[in-house]
Amino acid sequence: MTELFALAWRTIFFYFFLLVALRLMGKREVGELTILDFIVSIMIAEFAAMAVQEQSLMQGMVPIIILACIQIGLAYLSLKSNRLRDIFDGEPTMIIQNGKIDEEAMRTQRYNFDDLLQHLRTQGISNFTEVEYAVLEPSGDLSVIKKEHKGDPNDIVYPLPLIIDGDIQHDHLQQIGGNADWLMTKLQERGYDNVKKIALCVSKKNGTLIIDEKDERR
Repeated sequence: MTELFALAWRTIFFYFFLLVALRLMGKREVGELTILDFIVSIMIAEFAAMAVQEQSLMQGMVPIIILACIQIGLAYLSLKSNRLRDIFDGEPTMIIQNGKIDEEAMRTQRYNFDDLLQHLRTQGISNFTEVEYAVLEPSGDLSVIKKEHKGDPNDIVYPLPLIIDGDIQHDHLQQIGGNADWLMTKLQERGYDNVKKIALCVSKKNGTLIIDEKDERR
C-alpha cells in the first residue's frame, strides 16, 4: 500500500512538473510541433515515464530540466538568427504557385498528391484549381490562398516573405522571378536604403511592397 501511495505521489508531482516545464518552453510546444519540438517532446515523455519509477526525484527531474533549458536556449537563438531558425524549424515550401502545382517541390518534400488533396479537402477545397497559392509549412500544415474571383488579381499578396528580420530571402525572391537587385531598387523607391531596418516585407503580384519596419528598441 505504501508503494502505491508513493507511486501516486510521484505521478502527481511529475504531472505538474511537466506542466510547468512545457509552459516555460512556450505555447508552440502544445500547438503545432516542428521536428525539433517533436523530438524533445518524445524525450521528455520517455524521461517522465522513467522518472515515476526512479528512487530519487532529483534523478528524474534533472534530464527534463536539461531538455527544457536546451529547448528554451535554442528558441532564443532562433529569434536572433534566421539561419538557425531555418535549421531547427525548417523552411516553408511553395507547393502551388499561380495556380500551378510544383511537382519538383513536392518530390523534394516527399509530399504526394494524396497528401495535397487531403489537406485541401480539410479546408473545404474540392478542386486544386481553386487555389492561387499553397505553402507547406514546417509544421506539416498546408496554408492556402484561394483565387480571387472579384477585384484586381494583382492585389494578391505572395505568401512567402521577401525580407524577414532584416535578411533578404533569396529563395523566396527566386520563386517569384525576382532577385536582390530588383528588391533593393523597389526598397529605394520607397525610401529604404538599409534592409536591416525592415522587420518584414512581402510583395503583391504587381510588385508593390508591403513593409513593416523594425521597432526602434530593437
